[in-house]
Amino acid sequence: MKIAVEGCCHGELDKIYETLDFLQQSQNIKIDLLLICGDFQSVRNKSDLHAMAVPPKYQKMNTFYKYYSGEKKAPILTIFIGGNHEASNYLQELPYGGWVAPNIYYMGYANVLQFGGLRIGGLSGIYKDKDFHRGHFERPPYNESSKRSVYHVRNLEAFRLKQLRRPIDIFLSHDWPRGIYHYGNKAALLRRKQYFRSEVEDGSLGSPVAEELLQHLQPEYWFSAHLHVKFAALVQHKSTTGPPRTTRFLALDKCLPRREFLQVFDIAPKSDKLELSLDPEWLAVLKSTNHLMSLNYANNYMPGIGSATRYDFHASDDDIQSIEADFAGVFRIPENFKRSAPMHDTTQDFKRMSAPPPRIYVNPQTTLLCDMLELTDPFASFTGTQSSLIDNMIDNSTDNKEVSSDDDDFIDTTMESSVNTTFDTCNPDEISLDDLDDDDDNDKKDEDVDKEDNEKLACKIDLAVGSVKGVGPEDRKILLSPEPAKMAVDPQSGTESPLEKTGDSLAISPKKRHSGPMDETPASATSTPNTASAKKFKRRNQSLYNAPASDD
Repeated sequence: MKIAVEGCCHGELDKIYETLDFLQQSQNIKIDLLLICGDFQSVRNKSDLHAMAVPPKYQKMNTFYKYYSGEKKAPILTIFIGGNHEASNYLQELPYGGWVAPNIYYMGYANVLQFGGLRIGGLSGIYKDKDFHRGHFERPPYNESSKRSVYHVRNLEAFRLKQLRRPIDIFLSHDWPRGIYHYGNKAALLRRKQYFRSEVEDGSLGSPVAEELLQHLQPEYWFSAHLHVKFAALVQHKSTTGPPRTTRFLALDKCLPRREFLQVFDIAPKSDKLELSLDPEWLAVLKSTNHLMSLNYANNYMPGIGSATRYDFHASDDDIQSIEADFAGVFRIPENFKRSAPMHDTTQDFKRMSAPPPRIYVNPQTTLLCDMLELTDPFASFTGTQSSLIDNMIDNSTDNKEVSSDDDDFIDTTMESSVNTTFDTCNPDEISLDDLDDDDDNDKKDEDVDKEDNEKLACKIDLAVGSVKGVGPEDRKILLSPEPAKMAVDPQSGTESPLEKTGDSLAISPKKRHSGPMDETPASATSTPNTASAKKFKRRNQSLYNAPASDD
């Protein structure tokens, strides 16, 4: 079956579906599924714009509202994860996943779904150390701090994903796994994005949570976005129990002209039923870990080895059989989308500030799943329509903690946008990761670099049917994976470390060890601040991830 993968969406659904339609007609193929790696921007109405962490002048309705209202319907089944530019109030209605519009499914904070027998996992948001151990305390209306912390990855979702034992075929994350650049053509990447160099050198580029999940889950494919550059890598995992697994990694660009934002893969299904289904193992993990959820601002540590309480929540055969009994063996997701908030009124002039702030809506899809699995619905708990199912409930005194003047999340620096609404123009004022290279002056230079590095970025394994940068057939390229880099065990840390190719041999690259964020500490402990060195450049997009002084 044909699976299309999109990088950052930025609300440009019309463009994406038009591009896919062109591809299907020009290549005489049928695309069965579309996966979107975040920054989806499911904006239903003007109130939702208040929940999006972007400067007001760049807050646009774009085209999702048409699919929410029923004016249009997605022509291809679409699954997406959240990024760091979202209508977070809508996504928070669906913490465990659900339809945001007919034929468009959000995966929630984290999830595993099945389609055609393939297991597709996903983790929404981006990593920030300062919020990783907090509960999901945010709720509308947001302040400038909670508007940003709401999309930061939490340890609960990472912990749940680490309970999985059955193989994952495809995994989606918004930010890249840390260190993934060691398994592709790092030199070509740094020529294309020179300002990545300092973070690559100090090991801070990418998410340490995604890195740990990559090593644990070892999916066949891993797709990401966020950094707005196409990059392929091949990770050969070390195994002591059977044949080593290989993960094919691909990051894609944003939906703009002359950018490589879309790729189509030909992946064999494991079932003839091309329908979207819930995953029994994931449901069992959700049910058994509900008590670990917190809706507080305070740190909430997960149990670990040596804990006085249970710390292993992997789903046993009995657990899965119990879930199958609860669902009567039927895991196909019903088409039960229902609008929870008003539609956008296209007859009114667009004035964002005239719209009221977003409010809490309890989504019936979440209510249904929570009733079946005895899960906590955060929004229902906030509104008092669901009684407490967990001990770490709500501390109103710390909700939506106000941002301080030195909180770097206050200034958003990676908005790519959505302001460009045609294929034939580029907005010179775009607030973009690429403002470091001054896009308008460097498009030609980037194209030259692309040509120079094309052979180096491509290797021996054909992964895909085609790649589309715009809407012309001249833009089609074949993605070929990089040579596999091997992994070895660090004798000091016991963790796997990447090897770099030096001439005809492989040698261990000397790198300082980074402790993983999922190495939990007792509840009495406090988080250790990241001490990444200061960046040398002066532009606004100085750091994306771990450092306390970084921007989203």
